[in-house]
Amino acid sequence: MSPFSEIPQIKQTINHLCVFCGSSSGSKEIYKTKARELGKLLADEKITLVYGGGSIGLMGEIANSVLENHGHVIGVIPEALSRKELIHDGVPDMRIVKDMHERKATMAELSDGFIAMPGGFGTFEELLEIITWAQLQFHYKPIGILNTDHYYDPLISLIDHAVEHQFIHPDHQNLIVSEKEPLQLLNSLINM
Repeated sequence: MSPFSEIPQIKQTINHLCVFCGSSSGSKEIYKTKARELGKLLADEKITLVYGGGSIGLMGEIANSVLENHGHVIGVIPEALSRKELIHDGVPDMRIVKDMHERKATMAELSDGFIAMPGGFGTFEELLEIITWAQLQFHYKPIGILNTDHYYDPLISLIDHAVEHQFIHPDHQNLIVSEKEPLQLLNSLINM
C-alpha cells in the first residue's frame, strides 16, 4: 500500500526526482537510514531517482534502496569520476557526461524536483545552484531539504540571516521546503 493513500490531497506531478547527497555516509547511522527510507518511498511511488551515479556513501545507499525495491534509477556521472570503484555498476541507466557542469545541467533537465540530503561541498554547491536558478526563474521546480537530525539547521539559519540583512528577498525563502522525514518532504514538494 502506498504511504500516500492516507493523504488524499496529493496529486503526483513529480515523476523524476533529483537527489543531491554525499559520497560519504557521514558520522551517524541515521543518515543512511533516511537515505534508504527515501529510496524505498521513491520506488513505492514509482518516482524515478536521478542522482550523481556513485556507488559509495549516501549516493550508493539511496540508489541501492530504490533498486532493491524495484524502482528506476538514472545516474549521471562525469567521465573523470566514472572509474570502476566510484560508478554504480548496478544502475542500468547510467549517463556518462563530459564534466560537472554537464552533469548538473543533465540532472536538472531530467528532473521534476530536487531534494538535498546531507552532504559536503558538492551537495551544498548543487543545492545552492538549483536554488539560484529558481530565484532567477530559470526553472519552477520544487526544491526540498531533507533535514535529517537537524543537519541543515546552520544553512537554514544562514539563509534567515541573509534575509535579515537584505541579501535574499523574503519571498525567495519560499523556494525551499525543509522537512525531517522523507514522506513529509515528498508530500510538501508535491504540494508546492
